[in-house]
Amino acid sequence: MIWYLLYPFRGTAEAPVLAETHPLRTAFTRYGRYAASHVVTTLLVSVAVAAVLIYPFPFLYTTDFTNGASPLPEHAWTDTLPLEDKNRVEPDVIMRSVWIHGNYFQALNRNVLLSALELQDELLGPTVDFNPRRPVVGSGEILNTTTTDLTPTQRDAYHVVNGLTNESWFFQSPLQYWSCSSSNIERDDDIIATANERRTQPTSVNVTLRHSIVFSGKRFQDRQLVAADALVITLVHHRNSPVGRMWQERVEALKQNTADSWEIFDYSPNGKTSELYEFQFRPMSSQDVFLLGLAYSLVLVYFLISLSKLRAVKSKVGLMVTVIAQIVLAIMSSFTICAIFKIDLSRIPRLGYPVVIFSMSLENIFRLINSVILTPSEDSTSNRIGYAFGETAHIALVSVAQNLLILYGLSKIVSPGVSAFCTFAAVALIFDFFYLSTFFLSVLSVDVRRTELSDALAKASFRTQRSASDIQSRQTWMDAMLQGRIAMSTRIAGTIVMVGFVLIAQWHFFEHESVIRILSRIIRISPKHKDLSLSSALTEVHQGRSPASWLGLQDHETARELIHVIRPDAHSYIARVFHPTIFVLTGSDRNVSSNEPWFPPAVYDFMRHQSAPFVVTVIVVAAAVRLLMNYLLWDELAESSRANGADHESLLSVRTLNRGHALDVAMLSACSDGHLVSVGLDRIVRVWDIKGGGKSYTLGDDVDSAMELFPVLAICIDEDSHWLAILTSDKVLLWNLGELGWGPSIRVEADRHKPEAFFFANDEALAVPPLVLIRRDGFLTELRVDQPEPVSYMLTKESAIASVGFLTEKGESISYSIDIFDDADNKEGFPAQVMVSTREGQVLVASQEGSSWTSEMVHVGTSRERELVSIQALPELGFFLIIRSQTVDLVDSQTLKAIYTFKVDPIQPKSMKCFHSRPRRMRCGSVALWSFTLAYLNTYTRDLVVQTYSPQHEGESLCFCDPTSPTRKTCCPWQRAKESRRVIKNPGLWDALPSGIMVGVRRKPGAKLRTDGHPPHQTLQPLNGLRRRHNIPQLSNANGQIAQDNWEVWMFSHFGKQETWETLPLCPKIEDDGHLYVNSLGPMVRVGRASLAVGLSNVIKVIMVGNERFETGDDSQPGDGMPALSSRRRKGPSTLRGKATGHCGHC
Repeated sequence: MIWYLLYPFRGTAEAPVLAETHPLRTAFTRYGRYAASHVVTTLLVSVAVAAVLIYPFPFLYTTDFTNGASPLPEHAWTDTLPLEDKNRVEPDVIMRSVWIHGNYFQALNRNVLLSALELQDELLGPTVDFNPRRPVVGSGEILNTTTTDLTPTQRDAYHVVNGLTNESWFFQSPLQYWSCSSSNIERDDDIIATANERRTQPTSVNVTLRHSIVFSGKRFQDRQLVAADALVITLVHHRNSPVGRMWQERVEALKQNTADSWEIFDYSPNGKTSELYEFQFRPMSSQDVFLLGLAYSLVLVYFLISLSKLRAVKSKVGLMVTVIAQIVLAIMSSFTICAIFKIDLSRIPRLGYPVVIFSMSLENIFRLINSVILTPSEDSTSNRIGYAFGETAHIALVSVAQNLLILYGLSKIVSPGVSAFCTFAAVALIFDFFYLSTFFLSVLSVDVRRTELSDALAKASFRTQRSASDIQSRQTWMDAMLQGRIAMSTRIAGTIVMVGFVLIAQWHFFEHESVIRILSRIIRISPKHKDLSLSSALTEVHQGRSPASWLGLQDHETARELIHVIRPDAHSYIARVFHPTIFVLTGSDRNVSSNEPWFPPAVYDFMRHQSAPFVVTVIVVAAAVRLLMNYLLWDELAESSRANGADHESLLSVRTLNRGHALDVAMLSACSDGHLVSVGLDRIVRVWDIKGGGKSYTLGDDVDSAMELFPVLAICIDEDSHWLAILTSDKVLLWNLGELGWGPSIRVEADRHKPEAFFFANDEALAVPPLVLIRRDGFLTELRVDQPEPVSYMLTKESAIASVGFLTEKGESISYSIDIFDDADNKEGFPAQVMVSTREGQVLVASQEGSSWTSEMVHVGTSRERELVSIQALPELGFFLIIRSQTVDLVDSQTLKAIYTFKVDPIQPKSMKCFHSRPRRMRCGSVALWSFTLAYLNTYTRDLVVQTYSPQHEGESLCFCDPTSPTRKTCCPWQRAKESRRVIKNPGLWDALPSGIMVGVRRKPGAKLRTDGHPPHQTLQPLNGLRRRHNIPQLSNANGQIAQDNWEVWMFSHFGKQETWETLPLCPKIEDDGHLYVNSLGPMVRVGRASLAVGLSNVIKVIMVGNERFETGDDSQPGDGMPALSSRRRKGPSTLRGKATGHCGHC
């Protein structure tokens, strides 16, 4: 809420973002990274603390109010409230009492009891075997109500048991345990045992003689009373009761006549003889039940709605259990702490405690989860958790501090019962932050590391947040609210629920006060209630408890029973309580022999009897959690232990696949489950299992099949990783990757142009999916196992195809420059639409109609003569890009109209790559994004230019609607989109992962190259030098580095406010790689979701970003397996090794 209050000064209601170098953020980030790296340790700490605090709960709380334990809250509002005399409130009854002391905490001494019985009989008359229900003989004896010299019969006639009148009375005394009989007291061998056995004994008016109302300053042990400091005899009477007047006169007489036997003190702390108190016991009404039910329902609905919006969470039931477990742990721990420090929580209904904590806790939980979602999924788990916790922990801490201050202020102006609730809420907030930082953080890191959440996180959208440096013009708070740029989040909702509940609870206790009076109290910040302190004003008596605090200890069951006697149809009564008269037996030693214990008796009982079981239980629980974690996370823990060192150093890692080829790798193709197929110049086709540790085998070990495999023109793998297709000059060979056996072959027409694209189409009805082959001469060929002859279609006959791209039926883009969009009505699994660019700069669209294809020209933009035009599909959006030298047109595939033209730097041909956030459908029916990025090489500088487009304002989305049509307020047209540019020098060979992280391999900056890109001049080798490339002398740079070690891997990501740039040597141990001398890279292909494979002469380097699991169905785009022949040529300075990127024909 504090950020909303500061909106007029800051211009935004969003919480501030600390700089990454800020000490507080650095500390939180470091802790979050440590907690995620040591999941078991962090979880064990939280579980151990929870066990330590929850185990004592049943021993510290009880429903029995006489055994020294803390009372559990009931379903009622109860309190003892001091009232101000100036309110002129008429009391319902009057309470008078005498407190009788012997030696310090020796009130249960036999002599003290006998002396107290004498005093009681002096005050009330004979009370032995007191039974006011005896029949009254002669009503004339009680006609004179003004007399104070009453006979026992007259006295008993006024007793409330004989009818509730304005003259009724009753009394409570601990001597009733012995029927007010001196002989019973003298014969009792164990007075303390009798007091414990008869603690539930009722009086004649069915008021239980609990220890709390007949003793003051009690000592308990093992849930039994062992000592008391004072005997309390209480008279309750109405205003006109003659028994009350008789009590008052006889007390004054005793002060004069018993000075030798008693030391008598009048307790009047403020010079007053009496105070007004209100005793309440209000069961929860139907209105209370409805309001609490509504509050729980709203919290549950909000929780479920927020949970449903978290697309990065697959196991939502698990998240619900984790959230509920965290909040329950915080609530139970807070109850234990409140019991230890004698905070009475029995005044508020028990159902009111969880709802406030739930509403305030969800804010921090969802903020942390959303921050984790916004981190790049390729980053390591510990780095992601650390960054998210460092970004959000200070906000949670400020929120906790803010609510603590609010609760502290409220506790000073509310009733004692509501003040105790404020204390509980404050303790619960602290524990909630602790469990969020330990229990929830460790469980969240486990979920992120596990497969189900990692998959979803990889496919979640990454929303570009507004940078702190983006300063916009100030506007009024109302304008921002009306435009939807300020979200009413739980930052203010939780605080509103907390303050609202406190005010409602206060209103329950003061329904008779007006709103103006309550507000005036708040404005003046003056305490309404007097301090019910423990210490007594009679320092010479050294009372164990003051009369005011003794009144505050009266439990709600006693209040309920007294209300039933005094006002049977009400839920409260007001009493004028006269300060007690203190009687101290002459000669008693009132010196303090033992200090008041710091903790309740139940705590000491627990320590005496439950210490050993408590320690054993905590150890067993910790061990059980440890074993359970080892069982559930054995693979994750093993993997994280291996990656812990790397987590703190770099996201990048390089694995070398060597000893597979004797000569250079010419082709690569891969799939998402970690299968990689390489074709070398040594006429070997090798299949690698990267997920299995780099194991490999060779295809065509027998001579016949080896002869049939070559020449290999193209290779590809289907998306289910079942089949490998190898295109030769006259046939297609199929290899079953699962069964490791050859499948059927398909004949193709020989002596045609070289293939430009070769891929599997989607057809779930067939065991072997059909294949599509597109050649440079403009022919598209469908290859099926069930058809004896292939079927070809001419896409263009006037010019050769410049680039090719395609789209599978499931909507995964495989970026070449012919782009094929699927159609819902297409049942065959083949592309329904193809976009083609020719060498003359023309753009054609071919549509499938039945068994044939028709094409038409696309007239979008203008091209210079013989300008190279590329096409890139945006399959998830239904759009495609027409890429020219300095413009990029965004074209709708249905209307074939451009909705926007991007201005770009001069583009190196076929270097454009595009990636975007996950699309969503707007209410207007158009597609919308949170970010859109174009990455390409500058023709002249060879620098990598990254242009990112995002909405101008928070809450908007980039909308793909027709620019001429009206837009909604949440749509941001492309003309208003915010553009950010980043330039990467010397990018080398690079690609973009599905999540938008860019990875490349380049020569290290500073390596001395000639202007044509070659190493410095070398002495020519003999003709047979190709066979002795291992023995060529290694060149060294100025720093003494080996020239072969000049390659480095770089990674760049920009997600929201986080930018990451890292580099790593491609060959950290060059002597162990075994690769041949090479001055250029081979083909590059995408493997899985977070990995790339690149050929380095005769070895393959697998570059991984973060944790890669290689699982089928990951959002990755396998390579096309086109031969990287251009990488073997000598190139001038203006030529990029475009064909080395085997998976992307136009890059």
